[in-house]
Amino acid sequence: MPIGQDDAKQLVEGTHHDPYSLLGMHLREQKVSVCAYLPGAQSVKVIDAKSNKTAITLEPVPGFDGLFVGQSARRKKAFPYVLDVTNGDTNWRQHDPYAFGPVLGDLDLHLFNEGSHKRLWHMLGAHCIQHEDVDGVHFAVWAPNASQVSLVGNFNGWNPTTHLLRSRGQSGVWEIFVPGLNEGEIYKYQIRDRSGHALPQKADPVGFGAEHPPSTASVVRQLDGFQWTDEKWLQDRQKPHVNLPMSIYEVHLGSWKRVAEDGNRPLSYLEHATQLVEYVRDMGFTHIELMPISEFPFDGSWGYQPVGLYAPTIRYGTPDEFRQFVDACHNAGIGLLLDWVPGHFPEDAHGLGQFDGTALYEHADRKEGFHPDWNTLLYNYGRREVASFLIANAVYWLQEHHIDGLRVDAVASMLYRDYSRKEGEWIPNIHGGRENLEAIQFLKHMNETSYGEMPGIVTVAEESTAFPGVSAPTDHDGLGFGFKWNMGWMNDTLSYLEQDPIHRKYHHHKMTFGLHYAFSENFILPISHDEVVHGKGSMLNKMPGDLDQRFANLRAYYGFMWGHPGKKLLFMGNEIAQHDEWNHNSSLDWHLLEHQSHRGIQNLIRDLNKLYSETPALHELDCKPEGFDWVESDAADESLFCWLRLGDDKSQPILVVANFTPVERLNRRIGVPEPGLWREVLNTDSAHYGGGDRGNLGGAQSQGKAVAGRKHSIEVTIPPLTTLFFKLERP
Repeated sequence: MPIGQDDAKQLVEGTHHDPYSLLGMHLREQKVSVCAYLPGAQSVKVIDAKSNKTAITLEPVPGFDGLFVGQSARRKKAFPYVLDVTNGDTNWRQHDPYAFGPVLGDLDLHLFNEGSHKRLWHMLGAHCIQHEDVDGVHFAVWAPNASQVSLVGNFNGWNPTTHLLRSRGQSGVWEIFVPGLNEGEIYKYQIRDRSGHALPQKADPVGFGAEHPPSTASVVRQLDGFQWTDEKWLQDRQKPHVNLPMSIYEVHLGSWKRVAEDGNRPLSYLEHATQLVEYVRDMGFTHIELMPISEFPFDGSWGYQPVGLYAPTIRYGTPDEFRQFVDACHNAGIGLLLDWVPGHFPEDAHGLGQFDGTALYEHADRKEGFHPDWNTLLYNYGRREVASFLIANAVYWLQEHHIDGLRVDAVASMLYRDYSRKEGEWIPNIHGGRENLEAIQFLKHMNETSYGEMPGIVTVAEESTAFPGVSAPTDHDGLGFGFKWNMGWMNDTLSYLEQDPIHRKYHHHKMTFGLHYAFSENFILPISHDEVVHGKGSMLNKMPGDLDQRFANLRAYYGFMWGHPGKKLLFMGNEIAQHDEWNHNSSLDWHLLEHQSHRGIQNLIRDLNKLYSETPALHELDCKPEGFDWVESDAADESLFCWLRLGDDKSQPILVVANFTPVERLNRRIGVPEPGLWREVLNTDSAHYGGGDRGNLGGAQSQGKAVAGRKHSIEVTIPPLTTLFFKLERP
């Protein structure tokens, strides 16, 4: 079978636009012909897979090492075959990847191009399958502007000429089935741009595994076969989260705890499955929120510059080991949220930037495709395939890894085209406005799809602006998130706490202002990692006064937070009152628990979580104004705040009293809505928490003395820098 010089040259150079038209088995002039490219081979035979006999002896094409062609004198129909290859003293048999037809169907390709493929990871990526009765791995990647795509890895000596992918036409998808490969194979894509120039080798955008950094290749990982044991958890998580207690422990897996005697290494997923899960259960948190674990190249980004959105980072173990961690959380009654980053991605050469030689995932114009704060690229949400890639990724984590929810990072930067940009550095939308209409539509679609596909999950927006309806349903013109971080509350209250107590009366409104808008969204009150890095100081060291007063301030603040409407989030280490800022390269300072003051803060958080979870008045109406009632909001001279929390049936109200001065208030009378014994159920000044143990001997009996517009009142001692919780016990 003759082969043209140009075709032969392009095949051995790996630049042929349609290698499947030449390589493999074909009928030419009513005879079976075979063309194979095997660099380094000296002789090649075609073996009939059924009879195990030689059917064709291939001849080398002169001048083109490794290129062989041959034609059968008798055969007129295609047949299954293997190649018998000899190189020196070595002989082996192998399947020919060009002998196999396409795997992907037209429907998959169509759904992807129209942006409605909800299970995109079933189609793209690397999958261990059996195709045409042969085991191997199917690879598929989207690169619509490439002139050629080839697969490289250890299996072919990283030679970009031996495994050229098949183009699926206008879909922009390229695919190849490689027989004989298995899980664990390392691979990348070698892509040539429209002009045929080779680009930096790319990791798989839909790869399910990756090499240990600083290596950057993708790794074939199977998704099937994991034995989950959390069926009951998934069935029981259907009740709306707004009515449930949510106390979230935010964790960076690389620095929660490290093994000093083993090179200061982080714990693995499996070690976290016991140590972290047991700790969180003991502390009474309802959820763990992991900072991003999608594969990322640079440790210092904390995961917020991901490259492999579909791959749990290998830093702590394999995908199945990550799943064992998720399973352990659920069996311990703990929900798991992931920090998800669809807002931007880094320009690392092996990543998504200029993926096929064009701005494929990002915008071509840097005014809308580059983020100046983080030196990252921004997704082009208006491109259907990009939106499909991201939305399917959300569903992937929820379905394949049983994640209970996604906290979406940096939503504000997605909503506004001028976010962190100066005049002239951004492009208005089609109406001349600053809103990113494509991102808004993307977020709505993401929430609709996530809630629609996986009942019982929750999505959370980190959003710092006054954009309306972040947690409103999309059919009410909202973005459709379940919750929004209350960044304003966090900033105001921390600003207040940093004041010397003598000046706090002049900033009283900072503690009350949040109630003016507390029910405009479904809020989470976040004390996150962002508050204890970059020179902001630890929570303990934000507090004024001597060391004892700093501890007392922090205890009072935590009491205020847990008594305030809104779900709770606390970053790891804040529950033991770390002295130092968080450092992602080292463990939390667990040795501090040798001291009663730090152990007391930990005891307080444990008891606050227990009280919060077991008391309907503190969580059932977190997001509704009916669950809150001011008793005293204007006692600025005393820096005193008093309010009621109420549950659905209003039967057991909770009175919260917070004193943010170092002055003890003796015989302070406070109005209450009903007569009875108001039992003191938590006092942040308790000696158990490291306080002075001042209080009310278990509670206070109401009297018929009107105070602050209420017919009944109690007379109480309010210790300095203390928050008290009282629960009504009716006669």
